[in-house]
Amino acid sequence: MTGLADRQAALVRALVAAGESPGGFDRDALDTVSTALLRKRSGEVGNHVPHVREACGDRFFALFSAWAAGRPKVSTHADADAFTAHLRSIGELPQPKRRRLLSRRRT
Repeated sequence: MTGLADRQAALVRALVAAGESPGGFDRDALDTVSTALLRKRSGEVGNHVPHVREACGDRFFALFSAWAAGRPKVSTHADADAFTAHLRSIGELPQPKRRRLLSRRRT
């Protein structure tokens, strides 16, 4: 890649992957857009797993932001699964209860 493509890739890295700010851009403006994109991403994950968002309450965005730092988005489903697993691993969510399958007894 050269020229425009390189500059566009650098801008995307700065916005969604905590990359270096490319020359010619206001760092404060990039930070504002980056935060907005992170909020959008967290909202998508929260909509995908509302029980997790509810369990975290007001801390959902802070917990998601800390987890998402340096993790590029793959998909909302992948983010939701990985974030939920992370929360369980650090004790922020209880482990899922095992469901007991009911079966008929043969007589």
